[in-house]
Amino acid sequence: MFDTMTLTKILGAGCGALLLFLMGSWAAEELYHMGGGHGDGEHLAGYVIEVESAGEVEEVEEVNIVELIAAADIGKGEKVFGKCKACHKLEDGANGTGPHLFNTVNRDKGSIEGFGYSTTLAEMEGNWGYEELNAFLTNPKGYVKGTKMSFSGLKKDADRANLIAYLETIK
Repeated sequence: MFDTMTLTKILGAGCGALLLFLMGSWAAEELYHMGGGHGDGEHLAGYVIEVESAGEVEEVEEVNIVELIAAADIGKGEKVFGKCKACHKLEDGANGTGPHLFNTVNRDKGSIEGFGYSTTLAEMEGNWGYEELNAFLTNPKGYVKGTKMSFSGLKKDADRANLIAYLETIK
């Protein structure tokens, strides 16, 4: 089937491949050795990454939205509204993809007749006060589970305060 010369070539090729693999492994270890001992458990990484321990909790600064709204810039709020106007209109009764925002501040939640609110929002009680608007505008889907609103929210406190102050002027 195979003559001696063919078997010798096959065996030589296998030994050569093994030798190349071992030499490559040795060369890589020499080039990229990360220090430490063999199995001493220390110094196995090239550098240390500092992380907070599970016991430390980062303090989150509470935002007083009422104070921010009192100092808000209505002109900037009008600019922030540019992110809303694709779905919302300011004219009374003029619904778009979202309900109109005429007289929104302190209006009952889910109270626009003829607008198809999500069930969760339609069943919510209370008014759209400063705190409620701030929470909703921060994270609509977090504030109203199941909301149809696809907007992810306004992350900057000042943007939310400016927008709420602007909406308060729309009456």
